[in-house]
Amino acid sequence: MLAISSSSSSSCSCSTATSLHPLTNYNASATPSLNPSSISFSSPCSYLSPLSFRLHSKTHRLRISQKPKGLRVRCSKNEPLKVMISGAPASGKGTQCELIVQKFGLVHVSTGDLLRAEVSAGSEIGNKAKEFMNAGRLVPDEIVTAMVTARLSCPDAKEKGWLLDGYPRSFAQAQSLEELNIRPDIYIALDVPDEILIDRCVGRRLDPVTGKIYHLKNFPPDSEEIKARLVTRADDTEEKVKSRLEIYKQNAAAIFSTYNSIMNKIDGNRPKDTVFKDIDSLLSQLQKDKTTKPVKPVLQTESRLDQAFSNQEKWRGIPTRLNNIPHSREIRNYFYDDVLQATQRAVNDGRTRLKVEINIPELNPEMDVYRIGTLMELVRVIALSFADDGKRVKVCVQGSMGQGALAGMPLQLAGTRKILEFMDWGNYGAMGTFINIGSIGAKEVGEEDDMFILVAPQNAVGNCIIDDLKAMTDAAGKRPVILINPRLKDLPGSSGIMQTMGRDKRLEYAASFESCYFFRLLYYAGTQYPIMGAIRMTYPYAYELYKRVDEPSGKEKYVPLSTFTERPTIDEINDAFIGKPRNKDKKASGFWGFLSGVF
Repeated sequence: MLAISSSSSSSCSCSTATSLHPLTNYNASATPSLNPSSISFSSPCSYLSPLSFRLHSKTHRLRISQKPKGLRVRCSKNEPLKVMISGAPASGKGTQCELIVQKFGLVHVSTGDLLRAEVSAGSEIGNKAKEFMNAGRLVPDEIVTAMVTARLSCPDAKEKGWLLDGYPRSFAQAQSLEELNIRPDIYIALDVPDEILIDRCVGRRLDPVTGKIYHLKNFPPDSEEIKARLVTRADDTEEKVKSRLEIYKQNAAAIFSTYNSIMNKIDGNRPKDTVFKDIDSLLSQLQKDKTTKPVKPVLQTESRLDQAFSNQEKWRGIPTRLNNIPHSREIRNYFYDDVLQATQRAVNDGRTRLKVEINIPELNPEMDVYRIGTLMELVRVIALSFADDGKRVKVCVQGSMGQGALAGMPLQLAGTRKILEFMDWGNYGAMGTFINIGSIGAKEVGEEDDMFILVAPQNAVGNCIIDDLKAMTDAAGKRPVILINPRLKDLPGSSGIMQTMGRDKRLEYAASFESCYFFRLLYYAGTQYPIMGAIRMTYPYAYELYKRVDEPSGKEKYVPLSTFTERPTIDEINDAFIGKPRNKDKKASGFWGFLSGVF
């Protein structure tokens, strides 16, 4: 009988860490200090219920496509409009925004509204902004840009399109948006002579009851009662208006250089309906072009997942030459994408306690070709993909455990947190906003976290991670917790003291995590070469058993042998390899019975 063994034994509101920088001419004595480690937001998508700002990180969104190979043409059908509008104080920008939203249904995003909503909600970011405003200082660009990009990442803005009102206000803000790959389809600048703007501002009056703006000549109130209660805003004096106009023109000149190729100046010194007619014509034509304009033909294999599907066809579902070390980038990408798809399906189905077990040579710590970088890349792909969908992901590494001479962590994990912190997480602000690094434990679970990815949690001699792990999952509640390559074989706790849970409870807890991905190479017992086959499972599909077959000219392929609804035992694997019919009542025995327990 052919004896197969596995290659290793395994039992197995938003608080964002936004880095804030002081403003130019920063006056420490007059300006409130910021704690960059914890800044919470209220709702970006609705001002009615608390939610969390989600800074959109333009990461590598992977799109699944199983169309035939070759060239294909993709059209940008029904792609929403993205519009920026700029104008000096009293240029009529607010009126035109209302008309644009009524006609095109875009989501109106105003930094003033966002800040007022945060201040009104009493959120931490609102309180910080209020401190700056009360001190007579501008709210730092980092805060405002984070709020704006968070709002633009909300589902309604993605679906309907957006109208960004009066932002960016400076060249630095414009460059920040460019770096985040947030760029409009069109930049509209309302052009009104200074003398008209001054007259409009000086003649403006505010109704403190309704918040409505009137003008003594151009838009007088309906009744004497309303007229009697009107007030002049503090910044609508001629002197202050001239100062604001000068600042606006200086900033606008710098901003225009960023959007020169898509900028359209509109004469705003006309009746509002006439002005809007020009804007309507521009946006309607742009919308028509975006709906019908085809994108140039692209190769079917342009995305990593497209490449993965092509490779699956070539490889019959499993890459070949897996004992060739180091693995090729193509092979690593295949497994990254394979794991990602399975994990996404499980999370989308509402699964909350998940584990990924992938055992290829570069991810097998018992082999001398183990590469921590491959594990880190896998974690990064999963985290960035979920972050790209607007989820805040906490990536956690096992912290130091034990006492005295027993304090420490498993050698395999030494330095992994530093590696994660210094890894390249892209240039779009994902790290510190949507992705944060932490340790395994209940204290790392924040209200702002949407899900948790735990890097290789494992028990070590004298150190049992189960208690910390259970405390963390209890604190996480129904939020997904994903274990990547866990090794939770039961061991005594620190200094030989058993944990608060008994052994049965610990094993039961370790088994409570559902496999969403499983891959293991199979070898002859006691060897790691040659590869005899592999087992693969991706949620929600069955376990697939493959046999490796040599082909002429040094090639190889993997041939499907059998499928299993549950992870197969050693005896079931052996029976499948030698062609024996299945016997569900058969018990593993002897030496292989022992290995089946390890497997």
